[in-house]
Amino acid sequence: MRWGVEQRLEFIEFRLFWEGAINRADLTEFFGVSVPQASKDLTLYQERAPGNMEYDKRSKRYVAAKRFTLRFMDPDPYAYLSQLRSVTEGAIPPRESWLATMPAADVAMTPKRDISIEVLRRTLDAVRERTSIEVFYQSMNSRRPDPTWRRITPHAFGFDGFRWHTRAFCHLEERFKDFLLPRILEVRNEGDPGAGGEQDWLWNNYFDVIIGPHPELTESQKKVVAKDYGFEQGNGLMSVRYAMLFYVLKRLGLLGDASKLSARTQHIVTINRKETEAALEKAEFQL
Repeated sequence: MRWGVEQRLEFIEFRLFWEGAINRADLTEFFGVSVPQASKDLTLYQERAPGNMEYDKRSKRYVAAKRFTLRFMDPDPYAYLSQLRSVTEGAIPPRESWLATMPAADVAMTPKRDISIEVLRRTLDAVRERTSIEVFYQSMNSRRPDPTWRRITPHAFGFDGFRWHTRAFCHLEERFKDFLLPRILEVRNEGDPGAGGEQDWLWNNYFDVIIGPHPELTESQKKVVAKDYGFEQGNGLMSVRYAMLFYVLKRLGLLGDASKLSARTQHIVTINRKETEAALEKAEFQL
């Protein structure tokens, strides 16, 4: 089948599974297909997933049957919640999501970082073309209190949960570093590349952080924390790029000895803390 038809069948199943109902108008409005085509799609879904939906004459729509067997998608709570988050944050308009009925929702907002469109485009070009660029960068280093021009060869992007940066080889310091996109004020002069991403050891190698419930929690609390974080057998393992290790630990509240913090507010700790501190030093971060 054409991908367009498969996508519409998945859309039908998404609406039935998460919202319990669908009608022809849902298909015509979202995909821009004709009413006859929408009817064909619903008929085809019935043929491919018999018994999954029933027509409700009162509401004039198809509703999910009590016995529902998934045929076209693998339901993922995060796939649903990511759409809800994107709409709530204003990242996408409601009409572009697959959600028909938006539940009341809110997100703990953070200030929107001001990233120049031109800076992002030129950086993306450099990554794609494997060239270097000069950036007018405002560092927070006391040795460079004012913005300076420096040449970098970017090869990747990273997000720490709050800010985006580009991972790049710095021609000035002759090493790989993170450059926050909002602090790149201007871009100019493409040039020959420096070291490429394949030489960035910290980006290409991973460290396994072992995480578990805080030792001062009760046994029942430890079980629910393990469930909350998807830990198996009480602990969990996160394989993290060395270049992203600091950001991951900071976001989880695991910089330093988390076991010394209150279990009421810090529910997880690092089990292999000494090894993690050594990995941070290898990643050129020090606590």
